[in-house]
Amino acid sequence: MPAYEWNFGDVNPPVHAFAALFLQNLEADLGDVDLPFLQESFAKLLLNFTWWVNRKDPSGHNVFEGGFLGLDNIGVFDRSAALPTGGRLEQADGTAWMAMFSQNMLEMALALLPYDKTYEEFVLKFVERFFWIAAAVDPIGDNPDEMWDEEDGFFYDVLRLPDGTGTRMKVRSLVGLLPICAITVIEADLLDRYPEIAGQARIFLERNQDLLVNIADPTVPGVQGRRILSLVNEDKLRRILARMLDEERFLGPHGIRSISRWHLDHPYTFNVGGTEYEVQYEPAESTTGMFGGNSNWRGPVWFPINLLLIRALIQHYRYYGNDLKVECPTGSGKMMTLFEVAQELSRRLASTFLRGGDGRRPVYGGTKLFQDDPHWRDLILFYEYFHGDNGAGLGASHQTGWTGLVARLIQTLGQLDAATVLEDRRWPLARPYRRLTAEPMADVSTAREARGVSEQKQPD
Repeated sequence: MPAYEWNFGDVNPPVHAFAALFLQNLEADLGDVDLPFLQESFAKLLLNFTWWVNRKDPSGHNVFEGGFLGLDNIGVFDRSAALPTGGRLEQADGTAWMAMFSQNMLEMALALLPYDKTYEEFVLKFVERFFWIAAAVDPIGDNPDEMWDEEDGFFYDVLRLPDGTGTRMKVRSLVGLLPICAITVIEADLLDRYPEIAGQARIFLERNQDLLVNIADPTVPGVQGRRILSLVNEDKLRRILARMLDEERFLGPHGIRSISRWHLDHPYTFNVGGTEYEVQYEPAESTTGMFGGNSNWRGPVWFPINLLLIRALIQHYRYYGNDLKVECPTGSGKMMTLFEVAQELSRRLASTFLRGGDGRRPVYGGTKLFQDDPHWRDLILFYEYFHGDNGAGLGASHQTGWTGLVARLIQTLGQLDAATVLEDRRWPLARPYRRLTAEPMADVSTAREARGVSEQKQPD
C-alpha cells in the first residue's frame, strides 16, 4: 500500500487493520455487523501482513524497518534512503506498528470466530506472532544494541552497521512512545467461550516463558479478569509516561509533541565521515531540507498520534483500573489514573480550538484577521499540525481527515466516565455519538434511524 503519490515503494504505518476494526466495533455497537466487509478486509490484510513480514524484517528476527512510516524527518537520517553508514535501521516505531498490526488481526479473527470456526488458526497465529515481536523489542539481558534503554527508560531506533554491531539512536521522539500503543485487552469471557484456543495459547506460553520476561504478563488477570497483550509492563509504562507527561519534554499545552522539548537545549548529533547530523526540537516548521523541506516532525503536535496515545492510555486503564496512578504533569505532585490522563490530554487537544480567557483561539496564533474579525473568528480551520508550544495551526488548513479527530475526542470522552470504561467490554473510542440525555438504543432499527439510514430498500 503506497504511502504517497511520489514514491510507490514507500509505506505508511500499517494502520489499515486498526481502521477496519474500528469500523467493525462502531457497527457492532449500532447492532449491525457487516460480515462480508470484515471477511474481505481480513483476507486482504492477511496478504499485507505477510508482505510486511517478508519485506520489512530483513534479519528474520521480528525486528522491523519501514523507512518513512509517515514521520518524515523525525530521525537523524532520511529513513527512506540508503544510510550513510551502510547497514540498516531497526525501527522502534516500525516494530511497534507490527505488534499492533498483529493485535488488530487477532481481534478481527476473534470477531469472525463466532461465524466461522476456521478462524481459530488465525487467532493462535497472531497471538504467537505478537509475542515473538514483543520479545524482539526487548530481549533477555541488558544489551547495548537493543531498542529498550534500561538507563533512560525509553525506546530508541537501533542503527545496525554492516559488521552486525548496533548503536541506539538516542533521539527522544514519538518513536519511543509508540510501543505503548501496541496494547490489546482480552475479555475474561473469551477465555471461557473458547477453551481449546485458550489451552493452546497457554501451552505455547509455557513452552516459551522467556518471551514474557520483559513485557506485561498475559497470564495475570486484571480488572474483571481481563488479560493484557502489551509491549510494556507496568514498570516500563510508568517510566515512559514520566517522560511523556513532562511539560519540559513531550507534554505541551495543546498535546503531545512529536519530539521532546529537551532537545531544544540538548540537540542530538551523530557524525559520519566528517558530516554531522543533528536533531533539535523545532516547535513549528522544520528547518531541515529532508523530504524537500516539507517535513515537520521535529516538535509540532499531530492529532492522529495523540489519538492513538489516548487509546493506549484507556486500554491500559481497562486492565490496571484505579490501582495504577501516575503523576500528571510530571513533577506536579498531582496523581491521576490513566483514564484521567487520557481526559487531560483530550482537554489540551480540544483547547487548541477554544477561546481562552483572553478571547483568542490558540489555533489562529497571531493571525489578527482570524482572531478578531467577526466574519472569520468563528470559522474554525483544521490545520495539518500545531505549534508545540502555543498550539498555532501550521501546514495545510483543511486537514479534517485527521485533525477532525478532535470531534471524536469531544464526543466520546464527553460521554464516558471511569466506571463505564471499566465495566463495558466495547472499544471506548469506537462508539456512535449519542446525546447525553438519550436512552440507550434499543434495537437495530433505532440505530439506523439515528444514522439517517432508511429501512426501505435503496435503489441499485
